[in-house]
Amino acid sequence: MYTRLLASAAILGMTAGMAAAEYKLTILHTNDFHSRFEPINKYDSGCSDEDNTEGKCFGGSARLVTAVEGARGRAENSILVDGGDQFQGSLFYTYYKGKVAAEFMNKLGYDAMTVGNHEFDDGPEVLRGFIDSVDFPVLMSNADIKDEELLTDKIKKSTVIEVGGEKLGLIGLTPEDTHDIASPGPNISFSDPVPAVQAEVDKLTGEGVNKIIVLSHSGFAVDQRVAQETTGVDVIVGGHSNTFLSNTSDKAAGPYPTVVNNVQIVQAYAYGKFLGELNVTFDDDGSVVSAEGEPLIMDNSVTEDQVSLDRIAELAVPLDEIRNKVVASAADSIEGDRSVCRVQECEMGNLVADAMLARVADQGAQIAIANSGGLRASIDPGDVTMGEVLTVLPFQNTLSTFEISGQGVIDALENGVSQVEEVKGRFPQVAGMTFTWDPSVAPNEGRVTEILVAKDGGFEPIDPAATYLVVTNNYVRNGGDGYSVFSGDDKNAYDYGPDLADVTAEYLAENAPYQPYLDGRIKQK
Repeated sequence: MYTRLLASAAILGMTAGMAAAEYKLTILHTNDFHSRFEPINKYDSGCSDEDNTEGKCFGGSARLVTAVEGARGRAENSILVDGGDQFQGSLFYTYYKGKVAAEFMNKLGYDAMTVGNHEFDDGPEVLRGFIDSVDFPVLMSNADIKDEELLTDKIKKSTVIEVGGEKLGLIGLTPEDTHDIASPGPNISFSDPVPAVQAEVDKLTGEGVNKIIVLSHSGFAVDQRVAQETTGVDVIVGGHSNTFLSNTSDKAAGPYPTVVNNVQIVQAYAYGKFLGELNVTFDDDGSVVSAEGEPLIMDNSVTEDQVSLDRIAELAVPLDEIRNKVVASAADSIEGDRSVCRVQECEMGNLVADAMLARVADQGAQIAIANSGGLRASIDPGDVTMGEVLTVLPFQNTLSTFEISGQGVIDALENGVSQVEEVKGRFPQVAGMTFTWDPSVAPNEGRVTEILVAKDGGFEPIDPAATYLVVTNNYVRNGGDGYSVFSGDDKNAYDYGPDLADVTAEYLAENAPYQPYLDGRIKQK
């Protein structure tokens, strides 16, 4: 009997030791916040005070402050991390650049973030100013920055933080095609995320770190590839594709977390509409025993922190005169959601392309091509403010006109439909033309099967040998989103036209109340 008691005690002691060896960590996360310090409406655009009071709005930094505090209170150990693209998307960024993002990320107490492509929208200078202002490491493993003096020694590939007596390795990832979609300058090169992550994992594990989290601004598809093709990663906190993962919503792209090769992948949509909350339990070897959670919606059930509200109101004073000005009206909602505009004709794409072409038609422009990645929100029915227009078109792009052959237009459209499966921003919205494309054809191998250009009230097939005057934005004209065929000094180009947001606002005003529409200008076989 005494022997059995000793054995039972030993088993209990072992069980207690095993339980004690388990480490619980709550990973709180955001991604693709895009300067939405104030609440957003259901269209991801600006929300009026009245609608916010009536509980119709979501997000905003004041709600995040409350939600993060509550989540930390529930957690045994916690970290707060960001999957990139804090920059760009509202007048707060246009006016203050990265200063407000730095202020509120410090207030929220972030532990780390990765560099998103939009962090490079104003070049390395603005990113450097942001990094100098924040209290946490900014990470990027798949970039060579040794020739960029502004960022050398400022951005780490990975870092180690200690939480609850355990070391956590954090690794950053940035889109490999950042040169095509942002303005990092000539001194930075980007590389394949898989070997970059594996190199940092090997380094960290060599230092005895066995719990590794990747902060990846690379998109859900790339995150799954990184999970499949690396070893040693435990969790990937994603961004870039604005993917909503959930266990309760039928609109989710997958479960939260999505598990690939035993790696827990999470992402929490965008714009501060959700706060991701993943509860992970590790064993003593650093392996994930369990991982569960759900993005927390930042609706009116989350009380807004008054101190944050007051500060945001103070920061908004210089912006109010611009954004509160009513410039037009919309007869119905104008669909600008990325999940639509990056794969097919959409109402916002037609509006912006029509506005571009109308503005320069008297110069002889025949074709307008807009990249869907430049369309950042929808617009709701009723009065349209300049603030709403700037939320849709926040990049301060200018109209560019240039001459190019019909073959150049064909090549451009081939580029535009080359990454539809990845829902990339290069998808073209057009005016003055129609085109048909076939997704069964390999990218850049003749997906575009027909192009018709408007002429004399009708349409005619594009002539590859003819010269056309095309209008786009200066970002695309200079090769952004893969449109390298548009770049160069041989096209009689003018890149300094009016601001695209102003052009669109004026077009809306001229056609108020604007009636959004689709007319079949982009067809899929």
